[in-house]
Amino acid sequence: MGSHLRVGEVLRSAQNRDPSIPVIDGYPNIHHVTASDTLAQIQLSKGINPVAKVKAPGGQRRPAILIRSSPWKAGTAETPWHDVFDLNNGHVRYFGDHRVDHTVPVGSTQGNAVLLDAFAEHQASTPEHRALAVPLLLFAAVTRNKTPKGYVEYCGVAVIERVEQIEQETKGRPFPNYCYDLAVLDLSTEDDQVDWAWIEARGNPALSAADTLELAPHAWRQWVEHGHLALPDVRRQTARSEGSPMPRPRSTSDGRESPGLFPSPRQPDSAGTTALSAAEQQEELSPSTLMDRLRTLKVHHRNGRRSRHKPLSLLWGISRIAAGKPRIAPWREFRDEVGDLLAEFGLPESHETPEYPFSRLKTSKLWHIEGLPPDSSDEPSSATLERINPSAGLNEQVANLLTDPFVRSQAVAVLRETYLADVDHHELMSRLGLAGYESASGVPDDGDEQETEPGPASRRTVTLSRIIRDPELTATVKRLHSDRCQVCGLQLSTRFGSYSEAAHIRGLGRPHNGPDKLSNLLVLCPNHHVQFDALAIYIDTAGAVRMTADDASMGQLRQHPAHQLDEAHLRYHRALCGRDHDE
Repeated sequence: MGSHLRVGEVLRSAQNRDPSIPVIDGYPNIHHVTASDTLAQIQLSKGINPVAKVKAPGGQRRPAILIRSSPWKAGTAETPWHDVFDLNNGHVRYFGDHRVDHTVPVGSTQGNAVLLDAFAEHQASTPEHRALAVPLLLFAAVTRNKTPKGYVEYCGVAVIERVEQIEQETKGRPFPNYCYDLAVLDLSTEDDQVDWAWIEARGNPALSAADTLELAPHAWRQWVEHGHLALPDVRRQTARSEGSPMPRPRSTSDGRESPGLFPSPRQPDSAGTTALSAAEQQEELSPSTLMDRLRTLKVHHRNGRRSRHKPLSLLWGISRIAAGKPRIAPWREFRDEVGDLLAEFGLPESHETPEYPFSRLKTSKLWHIEGLPPDSSDEPSSATLERINPSAGLNEQVANLLTDPFVRSQAVAVLRETYLADVDHHELMSRLGLAGYESASGVPDDGDEQETEPGPASRRTVTLSRIIRDPELTATVKRLHSDRCQVCGLQLSTRFGSYSEAAHIRGLGRPHNGPDKLSNLLVLCPNHHVQFDALAIYIDTAGAVRMTADDASMGQLRQHPAHQLDEAHLRYHRALCGRDHDE
């Protein structure tokens, strides 16, 4: 019907409303906007609202999943989750629908089952399969006409970047659930609108996936073509280039302008400072520029060794992005957390002076400080910081890039390798909440101890949540290579045959969350499996196996025509090794 969903627009979402009525209570009727001759009437009665799948050329596809977040219900027994809508940086952390009173497995509740299925589609390795993937349409409940019910603000289109099984708690009772990290796409090419005809086309069984893409937003088409590697370029950003459209202001029922979910362009604060200088706003930051800046930090040298103050502070900032926390933190929080890092991982001969990186990092073009008076010193003393308690952290452009897991893994590797080579990386990453970045395999799900059983040797009953691997894939890939290591060609003989190990290129554990697919597997001997997981070796773009320490070549990776590797997974592993900066 030619209707559009506009980012920032508030719609009336009452159930069972007549779609022929365009406006209800002064707001567009969402059932009128989404009325269709092809699709059944949409619902927003739940948090996760899937539109039924259709059989179409190329395979089954779901037209859309409508996601609704209700901040006013967060923390209640009905909705014990606290979703995070960081729309400034194109990131949403959304929680599944498992609750403490559910007795079914965590992944089998209706909402989780739908989103896990969508995640599998969003992890597809080819454009043809990604074209079938379902778009997520995001809404947030807002208060209008003195009621928090029945009104939603449209927030955009998203894809699922990452899924994590977590443990939550309601009134002291723990329960499992899933948490979904969503990348919100940039719709500026479409003037922040989504044409509902796109969703209708996806629900038309006569149309191919290629036909439906003609109506899709530009950012969605880019993601379909290039996958998650395109996310840094197509993720929504609040800071826009000159001349690009800004979201329209919204008004409340009494005519006052509403800030909504998207803030207005950042204005100078009381101290006269802005988030970014004019030069920084004009300079577009790319992942490669970010890595260059991380490698070339100006750091003090003491006894021939580089100071760790700035690198540790930047890792602290990255850990906040990974955890979905605000990128900016007040001085006293920075002082306590970074001070502890400096005490534990700083050079033994260095002083614990968190005030140094707090202020000096602003010269890196990666850092932002706000709340300091304009007449304050460029290097305020700790006493001044204590009195004023300003805030600091990664600037908006950097934080936006780091919401992409691939870019984040690159940044962590660059800082570790360049400045922290002789630190216990496992301990440091665990301390920062970045466990798993120090290995290709990642962190497996933890087990919960239930009880201790008496006996000659102590035993505990442990409940485990393990990643399920497909044994047929492992058997197939080993058979293709006749148990010969793809690095050295060694075939280990055993009493009853031969032995090799299947290694995932992009690990299945957190935070990598790689797929269990043939294109993500290598056949290795035990020695090279350990080296590959420990990031001691990597595979370059020409297929050569190289030592990470000095880039020395160990020869070409042995390949098999029936075993094609996914370059995206190889690139991800190179990023973990800090060896993807030349691409």
